[in-house]
Amino acid sequence: MYPEMRSTSSHAAHGDHHAPTDTPERARILVVDDDERNLLAIQTVLDDIGDVVLARTGEDALRHLLLGEFAVILLDVYMPGMDGYETARIIRGREQTRRIPIIFLSAINKEHEHLMRGYSMGAVDYVFKPVEPIVLRSKAAVFVDLFQMTREVQRKARQEQQLLDANLRANAELLFAEQELRRSERRQAAIIESLPIILYLEDPHSSPRVPKFITGNFRLLTGFDFKEILATPTLWRDRLHPDDRERAIAVFESGGEGRGYSVEYRWLCADGTYKHFLDQAVLLRDDAGGATEYAGTLLDVTERKELESQLLHVRKMDAIGQLSGGIAHDFNNLLAAVLSGLELLQRRARLAPEHRPILDMTRHAAQQGSEVVSRLLAFARKQNLEPTCIDLHALSSAVNQLLAHTLGGMVVLEWELPDDLWRPYADEAQLELTLMNLAINARDAMPAGGTIRISGHNVTVKGEDDTDLAAGQYVVVSVADTGNGIPAELLDRVAEPFFTTKAVGKGTGLGLSMVYGFAQQSGGTLRIQSELGSGTCMTIWLPRARAKSALAGRVVPAESVEEAAPRARHILLVDDHEGVRTATAALLSDLGHHVTTAIDGAQAVELQQQDLARIDLIVSDYAMPLVSGVEVIRRLRVDNPRLPAIIITGYAATDVLHGAPEGVIIVTKPFTPARLQEAIGAAERWFGNAGHPKQVLGAS
Repeated sequence: MYPEMRSTSSHAAHGDHHAPTDTPERARILVVDDDERNLLAIQTVLDDIGDVVLARTGEDALRHLLLGEFAVILLDVYMPGMDGYETARIIRGREQTRRIPIIFLSAINKEHEHLMRGYSMGAVDYVFKPVEPIVLRSKAAVFVDLFQMTREVQRKARQEQQLLDANLRANAELLFAEQELRRSERRQAAIIESLPIILYLEDPHSSPRVPKFITGNFRLLTGFDFKEILATPTLWRDRLHPDDRERAIAVFESGGEGRGYSVEYRWLCADGTYKHFLDQAVLLRDDAGGATEYAGTLLDVTERKELESQLLHVRKMDAIGQLSGGIAHDFNNLLAAVLSGLELLQRRARLAPEHRPILDMTRHAAQQGSEVVSRLLAFARKQNLEPTCIDLHALSSAVNQLLAHTLGGMVVLEWELPDDLWRPYADEAQLELTLMNLAINARDAMPAGGTIRISGHNVTVKGEDDTDLAAGQYVVVSVADTGNGIPAELLDRVAEPFFTTKAVGKGTGLGLSMVYGFAQQSGGTLRIQSELGSGTCMTIWLPRARAKSALAGRVVPAESVEEAAPRARHILLVDDHEGVRTATAALLSDLGHHVTTAIDGAQAVELQQQDLARIDLIVSDYAMPLVSGVEVIRRLRVDNPRLPAIIITGYAATDVLHGAPEGVIIVTKPFTPARLQEAIGAAERWFGNAGHPKQVLGAS
């Protein structure tokens, strides 16, 4: 019997390792008795109402209680070692087991005091041996059923709690999703309201067109409330720009034919200004294919249109500048030939006294043409600039003196230059001329008199702030008047060469173009603000000077040197323009020099070594086909590194001579014989060659 009993107990103990689950399982009954026959008998009686776990001692029973739950404990009172009372006391003392019902098994001691002791130890009932199976079974079944019902209640409570937790989680997630949706809607609404765009829905059959729903900041975009549009259905159509109205309405009406539309037009806002709108919509249809509504966007593209206009203006001015530069170059060649020819006539021909005024008049006209060409070169940004650090406070005194007798008594000139004004980096003579031109233009715009205010202030430009200026620090000089102003439609043209708003004969149309070219070539810009009847403000932006020293370059203008003592040289003259080449060769001959000519740079670089050895100096045009004047000088100096050189050019810009060899002298067309002679002396002094004449050969 012992092995069988131990097997049963072992099996039950093994099952105790499994934690309770929600699946139905049999209740367990712990039977504690030191008599193996009693254990077997009780197990047989109770086996069908629960799983019976057997224990022979109190210690064994406590070990089983540590491993799992029991519906009821049948505990023998008298056992060797730890008796039933002590075992019950320990069971009742543990939190995990104190509520398990205990039925005492006793063969003796039915007295009242023993019963009271058992009840005081935690017993709920007594069963006396010999045990009646029916009684034992009935008593145990009550506690097994109570245990099963308790467990079922707990199981249902757990399920209900799980459902409640799941429901709370779902509600919490739903609440969070709703909050996120509302936050997202608010963010989207805020983004849409901050953008220059309106989203709308519109009935495709409405006439005139009136949206039935909009989203976005309608007032910010148009200056009107949406309610005003609803109250006056024709308002949108009435405020279309007259030049755009017919085209826009035609596009809207074509959309009613089952297509969407896209149209750009100008619309008069509440503040009286026109904005450029891009109006686009698609037609939404129902399942049957019927048109239901338009879903569209109204986008403010005013800034884009202004940028496009600025870009077109810059490109136009660049194109005009390129054209002006080319024209100026060709005219300089023609004027150089004319003035040189007049000089030769004066030198070689014996003119009657009555003919000399005609010659002087012709020379004066050619010189005036040269001044016009120089202004064209200024606009084309091809003039020769010598930038330096300029003190505007000192410059204002010089300009005041120059304008003192020019502005007249009815015009007041005021200066507003703060003490902390930066110094601009530009050509001081050109800036002085620019301020004079702008002041004279302002005077002409105020025939009844007024005030000219020249002011300056410092501005730091970030790269993304301006489309026509690089990032950096600028000195802004403004010339403002209280005159008639310039019409808005002419503002984009006033800086074009030969365009003027003055009466016929009152201006050449080159003053502002020269100012524009000077500002652009200096690394700045010219901006014009004007309003009819309120005056005009011309603003020049110039880069801030970083050092107080003037720009020093290797190329020396001929005007900066004194005339050298005349002596005969053998000069190589290179020019592809026949008239200039012939006239220049004649001038050089009249100055006492012998001249070898070349029709272009390619012919010059093919000179033989013996021919080059006889050359004292080279005079070359800059812009020639195939080989430029700079390249001619560079190649000839390979064999004669100390060969003096002069570049004559119709552009007068030092940047075109970038990379020229040392000591190159610039002479701009048209030039006088004296200027040419000065250049020859300057070129020779650069290498210290003066006073060492070479053998003079006949001109070819």
